[in-house]
Amino acid sequence: MKQVYLVVKRPGERAKNVAKKVKEFLGKKGVRVNQGDIHPEDEAIVVVGGDGTLLHVASLAYSRQLPLLGINAGGLGFLTEVHIDEMEESLTRLINRHFELDERMVLSVKVHSSKSEAPIREYIALNEAVITKGALSKIIQINTWADDLFLTTYKGDGLIVSTATGSTGYNLSAGGPIVYPNLDIIILTPICPFALSSRPLILSGNTTIRIEVKDIKEEVCLDIDGQVGIHLEKGFSIEIKREDKTLKLIRNPQRDYFTILREKLGWTKGINILQDRK
Repeated sequence: MKQVYLVVKRPGERAKNVAKKVKEFLGKKGVRVNQGDIHPEDEAIVVVGGDGTLLHVASLAYSRQLPLLGINAGGLGFLTEVHIDEMEESLTRLINRHFELDERMVLSVKVHSSKSEAPIREYIALNEAVITKGALSKIIQINTWADDLFLTTYKGDGLIVSTATGSTGYNLSAGGPIVYPNLDIIILTPICPFALSSRPLILSGNTTIRIEVKDIKEEVCLDIDGQVGIHLEKGFSIEIKREDKTLKLIRNPQRDYFTILREKLGWTKGINILQDRK
């Protein structure tokens, strides 16, 4: 590998220091490091930061079908799973192309208006698409269809449409399930639902979701991966379905998914039990 695109968390002194070490290490190996705008010659994307930084470039990595390596210099880090002390080993595998890929499902999110036949906005979501009301707005009603079959009207603060990858994001905070990230599913999780019977729902990844917010009178937003968004207006509808291709995340062979869960969620008791049984 001759050239990579480097993305660094901003602001963040720790991330800048780690990025400096990344550039120095790759430079010694004869690899050119590009920052700023991505170039056609870039063969991979290296992210230094947290999950938010990785999500910021996920759609770019997907559109170019470039492998994405996340080095954690931020917060929780479910996606940026390479620790700083594992950085050089991971970069060496990247340079030599001796890495394994996690193929992650992504969602196509299209916003339609009654005034136009073509979508007025199109997004790619690795984690989730979130329909949510403004801070001072009243409860909203979200009419939801699955494959043209009416599902229900969610009443509450909003609705999260999540991938399995995004199950440990906003979905988890809203009471949704943790789902193994390689599963081909779509999760619907209501946010602070008015009815106690409104529960998270897991659907096949082949399902096409259509959403309309009923009688928009106050602020209602659509947010994609916490990165971009749009204010919804009366007559808008949202179509969400799986994209044909996948996002290619470079796997850290030193850490399986369940180890990551234990580390990030503090599931240490189970380790103690296993040690006690030895």
